Amino acid sequence: MLRSNKLFSIMFCVMALMLLIAGCSNSNEEKTTTKEKNASSPQEERVVKHAGGETTIKGTPERIVTLYQGANDTAVALGVKPVGIVESWDQQPIYEYLRSDLEGATVVGQELQPNLEEISKLKPDLIIASKYRHEEIYPQLSKIAPTIMDDTVYEWKDTLHLMADALNKQDKETELLAEWDGRVEDFKSQMGDALPIKAAITNFRSDHMRVYYNSYAGSILKELGFEGLERPAGTEGEDWGEKITTKERIPDLNADTIFNFNASKDSELVEKNYEEWTNHPLWQELDAVKNDKVYQVDEVYWSAGAGYQSANLMLDSLYDIYELKK
Repeated sequence: MLRSNKLFSIMFCVMALMLLIAGCSNSNEEKTTTKEKNASSPQEERVVKHAGGETTIKGTPERIVTLYQGANDTAVALGVKPVGIVESWDQQPIYEYLRSDLEGATVVGQELQPNLEEISKLKPDLIIASKYRHEEIYPQLSKIAPTIMDDTVYEWKDTLHLMADALNKQDKETELLAEWDGRVEDFKSQMGDALPIKAAITNFRSDHMRVYYNSYAGSILKELGFEGLERPAGTEGEDWGEKITTKERIPDLNADTIFNFNASKDSELVEKNYEEWTNHPLWQELDAVKNDKVYQVDEVYWSAGAGYQSANLMLDSLYDIYELKK
């Protein structure tokens, strides 16, 4: 009987040891399988439609390069700091209102001529470009990293939507647009019966002037309840507007209000040209001039910035002009 019990104890210990070994083996196999599964599973892929076609983006991009001013601005609005940006048109290398948020970002050249080699060095996982500026180099950009393009450089809501889609920031886009819509309604409510106001947007350069029909500032004014100028029949120009070189065209600028910004480049020549045009008898006959409704506005906020941040700064300036409560 004693011998039988001893044999049973030995068999029990052997079986327990075998079960322990088997359990450890299964546990190790499960850990290995899980590890291999996690290592081999690809990042989520999304297809983003844009002006250049369709681009597949893996996961949420973290190293982005922005190649036009509106994209620089919009990245900040979305809470993203690009690793690479293009140089600003003025206040180089970065517009003052964006400087603190974009400090440390590498400047990869100018908007009209970005440096492909510098972009490549940054090893981006997404490039934000514009068909209006970069259509010719799109194939080279796409070889560096997934690249998406907006149609223009001045439709700020299109830029916001495109970038939010590519960066998985759709919730942030909704939040920003809700804030903007609230400000628009507040402005229109405070302006009341003063709207609509027929407004012209002009810009003087060293050797000509420009009038804007479809533009960044123009689209914002329209949303706020202003009326823009219509392009005169038979005139030529780009979609945004036209360059005017003859003073005989001044009567085409007639409006209740003129918002003007002078180009910062060649400022002395610009000021001289501005004085010549605005002292002309035809200029003096414009309704806005006779009623003292010509306002000098900031070139960066009203034109060059072309993003969500600058749109709000442009709106701030309108609150100031019309002495509204912010």
